[in-house]
Amino acid sequence: MDTSLLHREVVPFILILLALVAATLAGDYALHALDLVWVGRYLGIPGSLLIILSFGYSMRKRKLIHSGNPRTLLTVHETFTLIGALMVLIHAGVHFNAILPWLALVAMMLNVFSGLIGKFLLDRSRRHVAARRQNYSLKGMSKEETEKELFWDAVTFELMAKWRAVHFPITLVFVVLSLGHILSIFLFWNWR
Repeated sequence: MDTSLLHREVVPFILILLALVAATLAGDYALHALDLVWVGRYLGIPGSLLIILSFGYSMRKRKLIHSGNPRTLLTVHETFTLIGALMVLIHAGVHFNAILPWLALVAMMLNVFSGLIGKFLLDRSRRHVAARRQNYSLKGMSKEETEKELFWDAVTFELMAKWRAVHFPITLVFVVLSLGHILSIFLFWNWR
């Protein structure tokens, strides 16, 4: 049985990202097959609203709001962000109309990716390394032997632990690019 951090935690994380891509492709295909492409055009609006609503957790965490259970808000943040991202991805489809929406989409995917690192990998990885360390200690291994056994797990964990340093700036870039996209839609909308 392989107990490495890579196989226990990173591979399932990649599978979750692939599931998001597969759901996007399936949703886009279904809309095209049912001749409902126009629905996809408007999925960006509820998707964006869900993503905006998901910021309640971030606001509570930074004490900008004082109401709401942090654990509940985190669950709402994660759920709304993934569903919103899926809607925005289906909205984008594979249509290459302008660079700004694609930049916003890339920023959103990087943001989702970094958020999933925090959600799925960091906490699990911390527990995994601690459990292996405790298991080696119970087997009577010395600290040096334990650290040698855990070297690659520790290196993997340290790299993943740096996600917080990039998640917020990516979120900021995503917000700016999304607002630019939304404003450009309003500017160039045919209002007649």
